[in-house]
Amino acid sequence: MPEGVKPPESIYNCIPEKERKIEKPPLYMSKHRPAVLLESKSNKDARRTMGPAKIMVSPPDNYLKKRSTEARVCKNTPPSKHVRTVRKPPVPLRTEVPLMGIPTKKACLNTTVMVPKKPHPTIVDSNKGSKQLLENSGLVPKYSRKKDYGQVPEYLLQRNEEERIAQERHEDFLKEQREQASMKNLSEEERQAVLETLKKNWDKVHHEYQCLPLIIETLSRKTHKLRLEEAMTQLERDINLFERFKTIYIPSN
Repeated sequence: MPEGVKPPESIYNCIPEKERKIEKPPLYMSKHRPAVLLESKSNKDARRTMGPAKIMVSPPDNYLKKRSTEARVCKNTPPSKHVRTVRKPPVPLRTEVPLMGIPTKKACLNTTVMVPKKPHPTIVDSNKGSKQLLENSGLVPKYSRKKDYGQVPEYLLQRNEEERIAQERHEDFLKEQREQASMKNLSEEERQAVLETLKKNWDKVHHEYQCLPLIIETLSRKTHKLRLEEAMTQLERDINLFERFKTIYIPSN
């Protein structure tokens, strides 16, 4: 409503409106509340968070001394029977003469001489002087100079041998299955004869298919055409099969 236009005055506006009191639902109070409060009060101990009620305090002259908490070993305790003590040999006397002239193969002179280590060849790979070993930099042929470089790894030879053995076992299994099923291997003459028969049948069906009229309206002619097409498709598959594979097995019965 625009600011200049005011609502029309009415006599009902003079009637005082009653205050609406919002009634709130009663506060939920659990029926277990008294039991919970009683249990929580009974479990509380006196001065539980303030430490013990009374602590025995040591007198001032009994202060903590150095090494007073360490375990002490009594000197007069006899040694146990199960513990065996090994004594060191006694110190030689001044009058004892040491053993001389014992032969040995150890070269004492060579062991005492320090052999200087040869520095590992390094390479600087940045203008800030950072170095790395020349062997790990990839600039020196490392693996191509090995004795077994370019040879077939041992695990590949073992895997190939396992595959060959598995293939032989599979062929033997197939051979046994063929023998058990009494399959007959077609000879080359029989295969050629079957192939010629299939081609003659295909020519016969194709000639019959070509003799069909161009316009086919009846249901019987449509069914006959579909049957000829299926027969030609099956004959083409059989001809392709006999032409591709030279070895063909058929049941002997």
